Amino acid sequence: MGRSALLLFNPDKPAAAAAAADVRALVNAHGRVVGEQPASSQPRPPEAEAADVIVVFGGDGTLLSQARRFAGWPVPILGVNLGRLGFLAEFNLDSLKSQAAAIFGDAPLSLRDISMIHTEVSRERGGATFVGDALNEVVVTAGPPYRLISLAMRIDGHEGPTIWGDGVIVSSPLGSTAYNLSAGGPIVAPDVDAFAITPLAPQSLAFRPVVVAGSSTIELSLRRGNRDQAGHGTSLVLDGQTQIALDDGDVVRLRRGEPTLRFVRNPQSDYWTRLTGKLNWAAAPRLES
Repeated sequence: MGRSALLLFNPDKPAAAAAAADVRALVNAHGRVVGEQPASSQPRPPEAEAADVIVVFGGDGTLLSQARRFAGWPVPILGVNLGRLGFLAEFNLDSLKSQAAAIFGDAPLSLRDISMIHTEVSRERGGATFVGDALNEVVVTAGPPYRLISLAMRIDGHEGPTIWGDGVIVSSPLGSTAYNLSAGGPIVAPDVDAFAITPLAPQSLAFRPVVVAGSSTIELSLRRGNRDQAGHGTSLVLDGQTQIALDDGDVVRLRRGEPTLRFVRNPQSDYWTRLTGKLNWAAAPRLES
């Protein structure tokens, strides 16, 4: 009988639309395509009701946006990388084609369940003003006019340090190799239940990144933020795609979210191979001959 697949492609990448067209015949040879459309931020399409797997063509940005779109949906997502790096998407066209019979046929799929970072923003004297979820990371960034900001941090109700700097990143294990890594944060293996907290350009040289339990609740209270004459300033950013303005006194609360996302894993690849092959982790120095 085979599986039913919904194909979503990044409309800004011509290669993605072409790849989806190529894969259509591949899917129909083992199962059936129930829909094919551009990836968007709109509500879940009705075709998702009939799908056994959702195939997303594009880069990591496309996969991040569609992950939030389908959060809580029981159908697994399969990412096909057509971008420059594609660390989150475990498949490329060649690996998808070589495993098409197993993926779109009746063979058991290798799956990974991932929890998102649940995010709430509340005002000093009011309830939640924003609720959202992130897959990779949540960032409080200074914003224009780019002066030093101050954030008070609490972990599980315990007072932590005050952060003076350009902001802070709270990342999931999956997102630890993204912005967190670029800012000097630790690599966290994907099966570790934890958050990485990494300051951005901290004023104190003693402020080092820290890894806390995934069951923790992290609170970030904005003591002093930025705002320019145009109204731009300190912001909360989810996965580099959703941006919310923050005011002094706002409190950002982060915790492991429910529901989880389900991804199709590539059994012919593994995390450590991608880490060394794509990010050159622990690469040896180049020696002169």
